[in-house]
Amino acid sequence: MSAKTILITTALSILLAGPLAAQEMKGHDHSAMQTGGSPSTKGFEDANAKMHKDMAIDYSGDPDVDFVRSMIPHHQGAIDMARVELEHGKDPELRKLAEAVIKAQEAEIAEMQAWLKARGK
Repeated sequence: MSAKTILITTALSILLAGPLAAQEMKGHDHSAMQTGGSPSTKGFEDANAKMHKDMAIDYSGDPDVDFVRSMIPHHQGAIDMARVELEHGKDPELRKLAEAVIKAQEAEIAEMQAWLKARGK
């Protein structure tokens, strides 16, 4: 992963962590999250819940395969959250960041999918 991608992903995580961390979560069961009143909050909650559900893979015991299979939905979650920002956000710098997150994460997902396909996984 490039330094730029790490920076972008970290920045987006920090921006979104506050509202999400404020909600009570029990284990990995995110069904207990309460949807806030705004469409953007629902969008973030839905993206987060889907990401965590999709990351709950059946582990193969192969750390390389398990890493890639877990990271694909993690990256897709970043894309989905960035799309919520583009749909609802107003700050031009954050909208630009969201566009960069989408571009970088889509490229990395494609790379990971190609890696799995090349290995028949």
